[in-house]
Amino acid sequence: MTYHPKSDFLGVIIERGFLADCTDLQSLDEALISGTVPAYIGYDATAQSLHVGHLLNIMLLRWFQKCGHKPITLMGGGTTKVGDPSFRSDERPLLGPEQIDANINGMQQVFAKYLDYGAGDSDALMLNNAEWLDGLNYLEFLRDIGRHFSVNRMLSFESVKSRLDREQSLSFLEFNYMILQAYDFLELNRRYGCLLQMGGSDQWGNIVNGIDLTRRVLDHEIYGLTTPLLTTSDGRKMGKSQGGAIWLNADMLSPYEFWQFWRNTTDADVGRFMKLYTEIPVDECDRLAALGGSEINDAKIVLANAVTTLCHGAEAAAAAEATAREVFEKGGVGDDLPTLALTSAEVGDGISIVQLIVKSGLAKSGKEAKRLIADNGARIDDAPLTDAGLMLDAAALASPVKLSAGKKRHALVKLGD
Repeated sequence: MTYHPKSDFLGVIIERGFLADCTDLQSLDEALISGTVPAYIGYDATAQSLHVGHLLNIMLLRWFQKCGHKPITLMGGGTTKVGDPSFRSDERPLLGPEQIDANINGMQQVFAKYLDYGAGDSDALMLNNAEWLDGLNYLEFLRDIGRHFSVNRMLSFESVKSRLDREQSLSFLEFNYMILQAYDFLELNRRYGCLLQMGGSDQWGNIVNGIDLTRRVLDHEIYGLTTPLLTTSDGRKMGKSQGGAIWLNADMLSPYEFWQFWRNTTDADVGRFMKLYTEIPVDECDRLAALGGSEINDAKIVLANAVTTLCHGAEAAAAAEATAREVFEKGGVGDDLPTLALTSAEVGDGISIVQLIVKSGLAKSGKEAKRLIADNGARIDDAPLTDAGLMLDAAALASPVKLSAGKKRHALVKLGD
């Protein structure tokens, strides 16, 4: 990135690695130094909690507010009834109004930890697009809004094209989603003066649609900015562990398990994750990431403590670190752990988690292993193991995997050749 921004916000996000693309970086920069800018990110209410996959953009909103601007968290009370088809191979299950409201309530609890809501200039706003979508008149909407959309252009967007290229069905309901999201940006600009939509790079087409629509209907100049879609250095989607999603609500994933997820970060990801998921100064992130040997584990603890403090509070982070030390240091977990070394031939295209639990001595039979999983007594890398059908391939075992039965019995599984 050769552009040197004048605004604090763009300076921070470029230095820390948040920026993937922007519709007009220079004009946005000018707007950001001219006064308080409102910007939004939309969140469909598809689950009762947000997960680590959402955390990058939550941190983006946090930096936006810290730099003196106004973040808007837009809850998709309306759009969730349709479902975002972007880069999905199938249609999302449709949720009822009660479930959508319950999910929004759970998600709001997470945002309150990262953003300050209120009536001030740079206080965050919590909005719900059901406010303007639920009452739409279909014929008026088609006439006033639908006429601005070219089907040819909509078919060219990667999110739609990838689905059609695989000859997978794309319902008319889902095809409407991008029109509704574009309309959200128009309404937020009209009602709240919102100048910027931010989101993951998979949302680029939807964001550009909203900018075009607002120019056509209101003749207003607005902007879009995207963040990179993150994968870990071993190629996994960020926010997913072998035990399932890493939720941000404590009642869905304990602060200790959340802390462990960050403590288990791959060495190569430590510096990048510090810049994105904490507020540790960039120079310190680089210094910690450069530590070698076992010292990198100290950097991982700094990372885990900083991320957990933001999400669950300093006390929860300190308690998680203390528990981890108790388990790992005093419980003889670590180098003393019984280790099962498998050959590539034994792993083949994949080996079942039930087999691994038996082979590592944590259960005497497959039946006992399945019961252990069903009774919530099994863990993988300290995260709850709930899927008895889980298969691990050679890539998943490239770094040692820790299996646990109860609180005191542990084993490591790794590739030995």
